[in-house]
Amino acid sequence: MRTILHSDLNNFYASVECLRRPEIRKKPVVVVGAKEDRHGIVLAKNMIAKRAGVKTGDVYWEARQKCGGELVEVQADFAEYLKVSKEVRKIYEDYTDRIEAFGIDECWLDVSQSLFLFGSGAQIAHTIRERVKKEIGITVSVGVSWNKVFAKLGSDMEKPDAVTEITQENYKETVWSLPAEELLYVGSATKQKLHKLGIKTIGQLAAAEEALLVRVLGKWGSYLSAFANGKDNSPVVTVDEEENIKSIGNSLTVYRDLKDDEDVRMVIHLLADSVGARMREAGLMRARTVHVSVRASDLSGYRKQGKLHRPTCHANELAQKAFALFREMYPWENAVRSVGLSVSDFCFGAEQLDLFGSIEKDEKQKRIDAAVDKLRKKYGNNVIQSAIVYKDPKIRDLDIKGEHVIHPYGFFKNGT
Repeated sequence: MRTILHSDLNNFYASVECLRRPEIRKKPVVVVGAKEDRHGIVLAKNMIAKRAGVKTGDVYWEARQKCGGELVEVQADFAEYLKVSKEVRKIYEDYTDRIEAFGIDECWLDVSQSLFLFGSGAQIAHTIRERVKKEIGITVSVGVSWNKVFAKLGSDMEKPDAVTEITQENYKETVWSLPAEELLYVGSATKQKLHKLGIKTIGQLAAAEEALLVRVLGKWGSYLSAFANGKDNSPVVTVDEEENIKSIGNSLTVYRDLKDDEDVRMVIHLLADSVGARMREAGLMRARTVHVSVRASDLSGYRKQGKLHRPTCHANELAQKAFALFREMYPWENAVRSVGLSVSDFCFGAEQLDLFGSIEKDEKQKRIDAAVDKLRKKYGNNVIQSAIVYKDPKIRDLDIKGEHVIHPYGFFKNGT
């Protein structure tokens, strides 16, 4: 039987900032993506800010209202976070070479071949937890299980600085009473669909007829049924943290072939909206390069990339560039089966302003983006959409950001 760990560095960005600045450790601290304009979104908070009610996704002024004058806000420094993440990874590498990053602060580790050297999975997890705290100065929560999905669930169950083991003997008591949305890959739209079926817990999801789940959720219903029952055999695939931060993207295979430019433009806007939101959520506020990939109905593939006039995370600017790239590369000899959009070449520091651009317009767009992100966080990703997607109700109802995510079998190709 496999032994899989999932490590999650607690309040990672804020923990690194408190490590760098000991004088702020006893104050509420938030890490924001745009310190200079006071409309930055909270990317991370320390435990003191969390206890004051600050949530990831709050805008800066909301966090300040909750914490008062004591709040310390720090602009995100991804180069430093990547450096610390790599230092933590060196500790993981003492126990296994099978390490799969799931973002800059989370990793799966397959330690199945290491048990005879270092003890049980729980013992290895505790050793890692103690070493990270002692050698790096931050804390980590670790889940231990026989599969990736339950290991991830375990790391979420007790924070900070904890180890939670989910075994084949205790998983029904440990897991099945939890809300269905606690299961990895159950997004807000799927949660709503499950609730309409009367499925509110992971145990109810595990007991549901697979055929019913497939009728409501498509083939994804089979995967969720398997995950809820602990039937996840996906391997831990070596992925480095730096690869996770190099690009953010989404792709979509549409229910019908796309027949003309307007069809493609509609899908590109949907994808750009998701990519822009995911950039802001990750604190990657500006990207310089847009990539577009297309698969035709005859399964031939096309790819093109290009530099933006100026770095951005705004959906309309990403969509305009992506559509221009599509027009340049696609010959329209066949209909389009799928479209992918990603961005890369992120700006981590200050960026020179466009001499001919409008600072006021840019600031207004930032405020709009922050307001839309907040509404979507509260009411779901589809509460506000670009007008162009209303041309096709089936495409309009897709929750690209919430449901088309990375998962162990790689059926949806996108992600950070």
